[in-house]
Amino acid sequence: MARLLLCSVQLLVARIVGVGAQAPGGSTYDYVIVGGGTAGLALATRLSLGLPSAKIVVIEAGPSGLHEDGINVPGLKGSTIGGKYDWYFPTVPQKALNNRVVFNPRGKVLGGSSALNLLTWDRPAAREIEKWKELGNPGWGWKEMEAAMEKAETFVGGPPGSGTKGPIYALYNRQQAPFLNAVAPAVSSLHGIPLNSDSIQGNPIGIGYQPTNVNPTSYNRSYSANEYLSKAKSNLVVLTETRVAKVNLKKSGKLQRATGVTLTDGTVITARKEVILSAGSIQSPNLLELSGIGGSDILKAAKIKQLIDLPGVGENYQEHLLVSISYQVRDDFFTGDRVNYNSTYREEQWNRRLNNLSSWFDDARFSILFANWKQIIGGSDNAQVALARSLLAGSKDVGHKWKLEQLSDPKIPQIEMIFTSRYFGNKGYPPVGSPLNGKGFMAIIVGLMHPLATGSVHIDPANATLGSPIIDPKFLNNEYDIQGLIHALKFARKIFQTEPLKSVVVSEYEPGLDAVKTDAEWRAYLLRNMGIIFHPMCTAAMLPKKDGGVVDPKLVVYGTENLRVVDASVIPVQISAHPQTVVYGIAEKAAEIIIKEGKGR
Repeated sequence: MARLLLCSVQLLVARIVGVGAQAPGGSTYDYVIVGGGTAGLALATRLSLGLPSAKIVVIEAGPSGLHEDGINVPGLKGSTIGGKYDWYFPTVPQKALNNRVVFNPRGKVLGGSSALNLLTWDRPAAREIEKWKELGNPGWGWKEMEAAMEKAETFVGGPPGSGTKGPIYALYNRQQAPFLNAVAPAVSSLHGIPLNSDSIQGNPIGIGYQPTNVNPTSYNRSYSANEYLSKAKSNLVVLTETRVAKVNLKKSGKLQRATGVTLTDGTVITARKEVILSAGSIQSPNLLELSGIGGSDILKAAKIKQLIDLPGVGENYQEHLLVSISYQVRDDFFTGDRVNYNSTYREEQWNRRLNNLSSWFDDARFSILFANWKQIIGGSDNAQVALARSLLAGSKDVGHKWKLEQLSDPKIPQIEMIFTSRYFGNKGYPPVGSPLNGKGFMAIIVGLMHPLATGSVHIDPANATLGSPIIDPKFLNNEYDIQGLIHALKFARKIFQTEPLKSVVVSEYEPGLDAVKTDAEWRAYLLRNMGIIFHPMCTAAMLPKKDGGVVDPKLVVYGTENLRVVDASVIPVQISAHPQTVVYGIAEKAAEIIIKEGKGR
């Protein structure tokens, strides 16, 4: 029987009741939401408030996690990756990466990936969202999505136009490494890059401090499970540690009607009105396939009867790529590494947190640069643009066409750079006994925002229901992506060789000035070390069916009456920046659509 977290949710954070109990009200609900993550809990809460007479259930595969320090404490972000709260999905071996497997963290816990992410609160360029409307999605332009994103946030100390009444808090962190003051002057002196203190209003280009989603009172992570859910009413039930096997569909005229879901233990939960998939960009398309919705070859291989022919399901998989370089900083410049290597200091900082004083467990403020190709290359971007055009010449894919179009728009970022105040990289912090153990470091994480590589995620035909999905992102399968990241790595090194940042650093730790000098050496370094920023999207795209779409502008799956998808998988074309604000905005928009329809029924 499904295990349950019963939410009469005003007391959610203080008290969780009913674990292991029978679901109240039986097994029939008006709205069945699969996935208690970023979008799922935001949507469920809004439906609970907006449709008070409706019965709503959220089904989450993971546990609660509400009192887990690794989730709540900002300075421990990243510590839960690969653990019990993480699906940690592997890709298939990637040919271009010398057959390396890349792991994709996805939240297996209440709050989903909003419980695991690294707390970055930003938005893409306005033009990127406006394109959604142009691609056949009325009501999904920048103006509408900006309002939805603002509805989700309370940005404490934010610029004019920020949200002020939303459940999720954002702020500029009170803890900061002093040497970060040298980053913006160094960057802004290069290639015409501006200072930008207002990156969330649709114009992210430039360098500035980055807000994070942290509650200003508790200094805990502010995410869907502890902020949205605490506002819901008793008409919402949340089942934890409960996994859905498929959506149950029944023929209704020319369409299929979702009648509920079947759990992996055989339990059937009935939906009177709608089933909504909010399981994320990997598992929402997988659940569609398990339910008989998808491409014929995929379903035939898994011996699943095809109910709706929808070949776009699981296709169009896109991800932001990353690689980093790191530097040792002078001993008189403090970094967050001391929390990791000095147990006495770590205990002192933890005690400061317990007394609600600023500490390194707050996490530290960091800087982010968003730039176009001309700003990264430092001159003409003709060669890089020509490379993209030659690779995509003749492509009819709307995503490809848009990626070519946006190359001529200087307001759309092609590269992100995150400046950290502690070590980050693959080489590892210097071990005990090393002369560099105990030293401080900083890093630049370089992200490619619009790689041309496009892959897929599908069920494993050998173990469709419980097996790990087959993810093939086709990372670095083209020269544009490789050359783009090499350009960015060279620029990152140039930043550290520019005053006033130059005077802060002692030496390049990874890869090292002597280890990597030529383009061939940069390429080898990239292939060994490329990772991802954990931003899969577009696998159940909100596009016309003829363009590979899976859902319509009301997020209803084509060929169904009442099955929707509400999460990052519906993003029609890849966006820059970190998508959690966009996902909250999608949930808010979806709630408006569903509440309006629900009141009209």
